[in-house]
Amino acid sequence: MAADRRVGIAVDFSPSSKNALKWAVDNVIRKGDHLILVAVRPEGHYDEGDQIQLWEATALIPLSEFCDPIIMKRYGVKPDPETLDIVTTAARQTQIEVLMKIYWGDPREKLCEAIDTIPLSCIIVGNRGLGTLKRAIMGSVSNYVVNNASCPVTVVKHHV
Repeated sequence: MAADRRVGIAVDFSPSSKNALKWAVDNVIRKGDHLILVAVRPEGHYDEGDQIQLWEATALIPLSEFCDPIIMKRYGVKPDPETLDIVTTAARQTQIEVLMKIYWGDPREKLCEAIDTIPLSCIIVGNRGLGTLKRAIMGSVSNYVVNNASCPVTVVKHHV
C-alpha cells in the first residue's frame, strides 16, 4: 500500500517551501512513496524557441531530468541546489521516487487541480507568514488550498 502513496509538496524554491519539503522528508515520507514536487509558474513563461506550449504537454518529470538545468530552463523553472540536495538525498536514503509536475497559472487553483489530476494522497504547503493585511490583499495560497482541497493538507509554518 505504501507504494501507492503520492505525497505532494508545493514548491516555489522559497525558504518556506524548502522548509515544508524538509519537514515532509523528515516526518511524512516513507519507503516506497512517490514524492511529487508541484511547481506553479505564471502563465505563458516558456522559452521562445520551444515550438510546443509546454504547459499542455508536461507530464511527471523524473528526478534525473529536473536536476538537469538545460531541461528545466525550457519549463522556466530553476530548482535551487538546496532543494535538489534534499530530494536526491531523500530518494537515495528512503528509496522513494521523486517526480516534479509543473503547472502554469494561479497557484491556489493549480495546486487544487494537481490534487485531483495527479492524483495526490496528501499535499504539504509552506506558509510565508504574511500578516493579516498582506494576506487580505494578496490572498493566502495555503489558506485557499486548506479550504478547497479534496485531500488532507498540511501547512508547515516558516519560522524566521
